[in-house]
Amino acid sequence: MSAHGQTRRKTAVNITNRKGGEPIVSLTAYHAHTARLIDRHADFMLVGDSLGMVMHGLESTVPVTVEMMILHGQSVVPGSEQALVVVDFPFGSYEESPEQAFHTATRVMKETGCGAIKLEGGRHIALTVHYI
Repeated sequence: MSAHGQTRRKTAVNITNRKGGEPIVSLTAYHAHTARLIDRHADFMLVGDSLGMVMHGLESTVPVTVEMMILHGQSVVPGSEQALVVVDFPFGSYEESPEQAFHTATRVMKETGCGAIKLEGGRHIALTVHYI
């Protein structure tokens, strides 16, 4: 690909460096079509585990699997060009141990091409985040 006219994808570092400055725009996408529509408006896109309810008709996010997150991440990443794509970790995919979280992160990032992953929790997962 030519570097002329090509938009460079934002990174987690780009977003972090804006903390306290210009507002950061985050939008949610579950497939390529939405990613294409919102890409120029978003600093980052979240492929959220809410896709369980929105796209699959589940009653909660609990049944969402890593495979479902990967499938939707594989659709969103090529549908966007400039936004950082962040894939949410579903329930049960990282809480057991830092090693489990690292394995999940490695798999999700390799298989989707996303630029970041999202874990939920407070201080109790700080060691896991550091491990990753």
